[in-house]
Amino acid sequence: MTNYRDKYDKEQLQLRIMIKERINENVNLIDSAVKGYFALQDDDMKSLTDAQIYSISSGGKRIRPMLTLEVCRLFGGRDEAALQLGSAIEMVHTYSLIHDDLPCMDDDDFRRGNPTCHKIFGESGAVLAGDALLTYAFEVISKGDIISDTDKIRAVRALAEAAGTFGMVGGQVMDLRGDTERLSLEKLTKMVSLKTGKLIEASAKLGCIAAGVNEGDERMTNICAYARNIGLAFQITDDILDFENRTDPETKTTFMTYYSVEEAKETVKALTKSAIEHIASYKGSEILTELAEYLSKRLY
Repeated sequence: MTNYRDKYDKEQLQLRIMIKERINENVNLIDSAVKGYFALQDDDMKSLTDAQIYSISSGGKRIRPMLTLEVCRLFGGRDEAALQLGSAIEMVHTYSLIHDDLPCMDDDDFRRGNPTCHKIFGESGAVLAGDALLTYAFEVISKGDIISDTDKIRAVRALAEAAGTFGMVGGQVMDLRGDTERLSLEKLTKMVSLKTGKLIEASAKLGCIAAGVNEGDERMTNICAYARNIGLAFQITDDILDFENRTDPETKTTFMTYYSVEEAKETVKALTKSAIEHIASYKGSEILTELAEYLSKRLY
């Protein structure tokens, strides 16, 4: 019995090492693809492009484009298509972070240990850099012939819906409300599903589109359910980490307003389990399984 257990443990360790290597390879692929879209320079636009490049190269985990890439691979699509759509979604994500950090929003001076965009390029420079990234994302989707015109339209619609009034921007409006009033748990969950969850779900959906999977297909339904669960788990984990590292009293509504640390961790566990169950039947889903586990157990 011990020998079987030892063999199982070794196989699991090898799988985890392989997956970590795969994740590192993905980050390098994504970084190269994203930076490639900023190869053209114009001296008159240098301050604008410098602000965009500074923000999009600031060391993020690339979770969203990685999700696009791995979902596309899971369903037999080409990396080139996934990297094109994944680059666009990373631009939208980066624009949202630039604007979130502004004095009129969260008023943050640092992100990932570096000065925020507005601290380097000024408030107007940061606003314009965010605007440029948002619009450039849709230009990137429209480029080339790797993706069919029909699928480009599907991708534009999916990303626009996820980023707009009934997606990320609407979620930010609710989040700001939570600075001054206590949101109910139901409203808090809705806010997170919009502000954080919609873009994560769109990342998975774009992976399906890159692989030619249509709306209504059971694969897209399951992948979107997987993404919704990891999106909510992602934010609860953020709230746990913030709560455990805070030195001043919390005034904003978060999941820690309603959960103890143990309750929050159990909720993350249950969401992660549900996410994995939605993709378990697909051959090659180990990377997405490990990604869900990694996100739920991260320490930063």
